[in-house]
Amino acid sequence: MNDTNMNIPDQTIEKEKPDFYSGVRGLAVKILNRVDRTDAYLDKLLEVEIRQSELISQDKALLFEIVHGVIRWLGRIDWILTGFYKGQFTKSIPNLKNALRVALYQILFLDKVPEYAAVNEAVDFVKRLQGKKSADLTNAVLRNIIRSKNQIRYPDRKEDLIGYFSAYYSHPSWLVKRWINRYGEKFTEEFLIANNNKPSLTLRVNSIKTSKDELKKLLNDVDLKFTEAKYLPEFIRLNNLTNIVDWEYFQKGYFSIQDESTGFPCKILDIGPEMKVLDLCAAPGGKTGFLAELMENKGELIAVDRYESRLKMLNKNLERLGVKNVKAVAVNAEDFNDGDFDRVLIDAPCSGLGTLTKKPDIKWKKDFADLKKLADVQYGLLVKGASLVKPGGVVVYSTCTIEPEENFEIVQKFLNNNPDYELSSAKGFVPDDVLDLNGCVQSFPHTNLTDGAFSARIVRKQ
Repeated sequence: MNDTNMNIPDQTIEKEKPDFYSGVRGLAVKILNRVDRTDAYLDKLLEVEIRQSELISQDKALLFEIVHGVIRWLGRIDWILTGFYKGQFTKSIPNLKNALRVALYQILFLDKVPEYAAVNEAVDFVKRLQGKKSADLTNAVLRNIIRSKNQIRYPDRKEDLIGYFSAYYSHPSWLVKRWINRYGEKFTEEFLIANNNKPSLTLRVNSIKTSKDELKKLLNDVDLKFTEAKYLPEFIRLNNLTNIVDWEYFQKGYFSIQDESTGFPCKILDIGPEMKVLDLCAAPGGKTGFLAELMENKGELIAVDRYESRLKMLNKNLERLGVKNVKAVAVNAEDFNDGDFDRVLIDAPCSGLGTLTKKPDIKWKKDFADLKKLADVQYGLLVKGASLVKPGGVVVYSTCTIEPEENFEIVQKFLNNNPDYELSSAKGFVPDDVLDLNGCVQSFPHTNLTDGAFSARIVRKQ
């Protein structure tokens, strides 16, 4: 790797000039600065900025592309910049650091942006906020990278496989090491590649309001290309990303935007219109809506969440979908004691490490300690939810992660401690392609073309 011999700028404190964060690249740097400084999640920050901005639709899409792209490829981008930046790149001024990241993402991954334009925009931006010295450094680093782009070296794959996968495929080394140890080199590499793919957009047809055939016709009428989802008939996969929430038929509740994997726990719950069903961790309500549909908008469906604000979001979504059989209850799950349910869904809070295609910032925000903390919460929720189902009833425990500490190890611990319950295979409720050796659902982005998700079907003995 080549290094520039530039001196590091004297500024150690970033100058605050919020009015200068204008345009797509300026807003991208502003958002990335906040991702660095806070625990806030990327999509929330992006949503706020897009809502407050006056960007046209095309520029909103570009902002989304750049910010998500930088975070998705942060490991590779920072590896390259560290090699060309004299000093500690990750300790540099946030405006400079993130302007370089934005520019390099465009240079490496966006064919429609000329290299000279990406450099010039970064230089002008840094000059306005940090002065000429920082701007000169920005110019030198980026032009040196462009000249040496085809000679960039990564860790030697044969000597340091974890280091190579971490840098080249942009994942933290602790995750890469775990996955190689568990799945082996080939599976892990394919998994890392899939995590870096741009997300697909999947719709769940809402049969309360429409039919699949009608929705397909409406999509054809506006020339939105689609294919059938791989596993569940209620889902349709769009061929391209689009801002479909602005479409009138989204507002009318004809569909929800949901990954196909969200349907698996709902299907293996095996519910009907005559049942009393509990959704113990319900908000924001994607699975709740599907449960209501599977119940034909009949029966009794209780949706529990501890936060009123999240239940407002859930109720708004259910109203859009025309759902009538849901009662939302704002209470901590541990304090909910209305039992005797036929079915209980526990969609537990989790690390989200199966959703990196859609939420790339998660991989940089989580560590192994988080898995241990979450496991305690998850086990407590399973114990609570299982206590609320009547004999002969079914509990489904689900997550959107692939980590055993959050998935089957939780289920196994519960079964060991609670002999009145037994694991029931999900075979017959969902295709065999998504089942593991224990009869639980376990999907992966590269093998199933869905998010990585887990669900287990547990029956309370009579």
